[in-house]
Amino acid sequence: MPLGRRVSKDVAEPYEADQRLAADYRARLAAATEAERALREAQGANAAAPEVRELVVAFDKALTAALAAAEAAERVAMGPKVYSTPAQDATTRRAAEIAYRKAKARPAVRPWTDEVDRLRTAREAHRLSFRTRPAAV
Repeated sequence: MPLGRRVSKDVAEPYEADQRLAADYRARLAAATEAERALREAQGANAAAPEVRELVVAFDKALTAALAAAEAAERVAMGPKVYSTPAQDATTRRAAEIAYRKAKARPAVRPWTDEVDRLRTAREAHRLSFRTRPAAV
């Protein structure tokens, strides 16, 4: 019999999904690093615009995937108390919101929060530097 608090089934599923996604964080970050390296090499070699555009989009997708994994790792570090579903009552959802804010202050969660902020900033800087979507006419 496991010790500790029980977690409802509707909260256990997203928590386990986040654990699987968080375990893939290093690989996703390596893919983003490789995509950035390929983009910078193409820019340095004055590659054709369509090729650079493909690399820009690939780097954006890789950064987004790494960001999703970092966010999942942050939620896993916070614990299952921060999860809520729309099907739960308002009291339970509010308790999850409070637990989320409290967990953000924990020293074990802080490195993940910083990493999420770093990746989000890098993605936004990339999106402002390069167009990842066609401009409206």
